[in-house]
Order: sequence, then structure tokens, then C-alpha cells
Amino acid sequence: MKVKKFRKFIRENYEGWLFNLPLMIGLLVFTFIPVFSSLYYSFLDTDGFTQSFVGLGNYIRIFTSDRDIGKVVVNTLTYTIISIVLNLVLSYLLALLVNQKIKGVKTFRVIYYLPCIIPLVASGLLWKDIYDPTYGIFNKILTSLGMPTSSFFQEASSSMFSLILMNLWTLGSGMILWLAAFKNIPKQMYESASIEGANRFQRFIYITIPMSTPMIFFNVVTSIINTLQYNGTLTFAPRDGRGVDDSLYMYAVKIYWEAFERGKLGYGSALAWVLLIIVAIITFILFRTSKWVFYGEEY
Repeated sequence: MKVKKFRKFIRENYEGWLFNLPLMIGLLVFTFIPVFSSLYYSFLDTDGFTQSFVGLGNYIRIFTSDRDIGKVVVNTLTYTIISIVLNLVLSYLLALLVNQKIKGVKTFRVIYYLPCIIPLVASGLLWKDIYDPTYGIFNKILTSLGMPTSSFFQEASSSMFSLILMNLWTLGSGMILWLAAFKNIPKQMYESASIEGANRFQRFIYITIPMSTPMIFFNVVTSIINTLQYNGTLTFAPRDGRGVDDSLYMYAVKIYWEAFERGKLGYGSALAWVLLIIVAIITFILFRTSKWVFYGEEY
């Protein structure tokens, strides 16, 4: 009986399965197989050709004998914390600005969002030229204003600041999400507050921000996941992404270096799984402490 039901199900739905087949093959070949392969490799000392079983040796090395890991963790946390705070706050304020009912505001929304559609590799190469200490446009602007020029990624002291400033280029993506959140706030709440005598600042504090908390929570979670695995410096920073004096040597860059530059595929896989566990723990904590998030059905 079950076999007949299964055959009937296949006959009635085979077109849908055929349409989904390319996606299923892509997920299997490019996601599931690499994920489980990396878990297997993490217990090996391997370069992809020769291998020997080391058990938890790669994981023990991460926490005991890797001399670079301290620098990598500090760089990653510095970039993550500063970048997330700046991007969330500035994209939120930008969304408030372009949410006003003024003439031509839609044009500004498009302009602010345009950098987000540029591929990451192309964007990195573009900023590499913009920051060039010899002919870069930033130094030309500083020179025209009579200000001292900067070496940007060519000096360890300015590398992290230059990277964080560069990533503000894509504020438009966060702006779109905030605008979507603003549009879902009932206008009746603002009208009622106005009738009660609330001014614009009070409406912002007691209505706009609380009603935006679901999007704030979403942006915090996704931003932490994205920044902790950021490896964009590989396309433009000196020393193949590590930066001068390892000033931009972050966790995801170290995974690449260990696995592909040094040929330690097993150790790189172990690093990747440690990152996955850390991200999972942080995400779990965020969800467990999300009582501050206000949803409409609670009102």
C-alpha cells in the first residue's frame, strides 16, 4: 500500500522534483560533500594527497601551540565589534534619512544601494586602487585639502581603520532591511502618539526603535556570522590578505592560508570547524537572550 502511495506521489509531483534537481545536485556536490569531507579531514594530517590519522591533534594544536592564533583572534574580534556597531548604527540612521517623504528620495535610495550589487572581488580591487598611496583618489583629496596623506593598507597602524572604512561602502544593504522594518510599523501608532502629545524624538524612542527590534536582532545575528568569517582581504591586502605585520590576519584568512598556502588541509579544516562551533554558540546565546525583541503579536 505504501509503495502505491509513493508511486502516486512521484507521478503527481515529478515535474517539481525535476525543476529542483539542479539545486539538489548543487547542494550535494558543493555543500554537503565538502562539509562532511572537511570534518573527516580535520582528524587527519593531510595535504590532500598524503594523509595520516592524528585524531584530535589538529584541534589541540589550535588551543596550545599555534603562535598566530592570538593575533588572529584579536584582529577578528576588533574588526567584528567595530564593524558591526558602525554598520548597524550608520545604516539605521541612513534608513531614517531616506524614509522621509521628500522629493527625489527614491533616487537617493538607489544611489546608496548601487555599491551592494558590485561583486566583492571587483569591489576589493576597486578599493585597492582608491587607497593606493601613490595615485589613489583618497590621497589626492587629502593633498588638495592640505592634510597629510596616508599609506592605508601599506602600514600596520592604518590597515584595520582602512578596512572598516572600506566596508562602510555597502551600507545600502542594511538600509534596505531597515526600510522594510519601518514600512511594517503601523501608522496608527504614530498617529495615536501624536494625539497624545508625543514629539518626534519620543515617537522615535518609544515606537520606531522597539518596533525595529526584530530587524535589529536579525541584523546582529547575520552580521556576526558574516564578519567572523570575513576573508575579503585576500583580494587586495598585502602579503596575500594578511596585511603588513599581520595587521589584517583574521580567522577566515588563516583558514585559507593553512589549507591552501601551507598545504595543511587537515589543520585548516579543524580551524573551520572550530569557527562553526563558535558561531553556533554565539547564535544560541543570542537567541536565548532575545527577550528584548518585540514582536507584534505581543502587543
